[in-house]
Amino acid sequence: MPEPLRFDRDPDRPNLLHLVADEVVQATVDLDDPSYLDAEYMQRIAYLVDAMAAPKAPLRVLHLGAGGLAMARYVAATRPGSYQQAVETNRELVDLVRAQAPLPRGVKVKIRHTDAREAVESAPEASYELVITDVYAEARVPAHVTSTEFLTAAHRVLRPGGHYAVNLCDGGQMRFLKPALAAMGAVWAHTAVMAEPAVLRGRRFGNVVAVAADTELPIAALRRRCAGAAFPCRVLEGTELREYIAGAAPATDATAIQSPPPPRSLRSF
Repeated sequence: MPEPLRFDRDPDRPNLLHLVADEVVQATVDLDDPSYLDAEYMQRIAYLVDAMAAPKAPLRVLHLGAGGLAMARYVAATRPGSYQQAVETNRELVDLVRAQAPLPRGVKVKIRHTDAREAVESAPEASYELVITDVYAEARVPAHVTSTEFLTAAHRVLRPGGHYAVNLCDGGQMRFLKPALAAMGAVWAHTAVMAEPAVLRGRRFGNVVAVAADTELPIAALRRRCAGAAFPCRVLEGTELREYIAGAAPATDATAIQSPPPPRSLRSF
């Protein structure tokens, strides 16, 4: 039986709230600074947000998985006037965020209560410049948001030149990660991943942020930000990424699997 969702206040910073689901910290929200991102994987997604368009230019963003709306707050703070829609199946989570971590005044995010797959399949064609998938169920990425069929639907709702970003996680033999990355490569012309070397080698469980587009990705900017991060990480793309995937077949609706559960000792990832 999953544990109830809750926000834990940081003992050193009372307005820093940690969203805990299934006893794992899933997101952190700073009520004083909407541009603050505590999670390393969110920082990596932010590297793409910062680099994909001119500074402060508004974007149309679809968030698949609302969480604490930390990434939506970041987009609103750094790109004022952005149109954002968040998709979340868990009404308890949305109610908790609205009650204990409300959005700053003037920040508007439309929230839909539906499944991520249903949301992209029903969205108008070429309606967003960025789609971010950060969907978890009991601390695992569901299989149906990694398949070529799902990704093809996400591709359809992107405008020309639009970008896709996803938060994945794996460890060990990477049986979940590599087919998911292969599926992205089957749908988009350009893909890249950002992750710590130990995670990519399967030596420990952790997050891998993958990004994709039909146009050239801002690889130089991503490498610079990843190298200068508090916890530096690698960027794999092109031949290096293809060699890493090592011939894994793209995940499909018939073959996709959910990500493995995080180790019990892991409090956040």
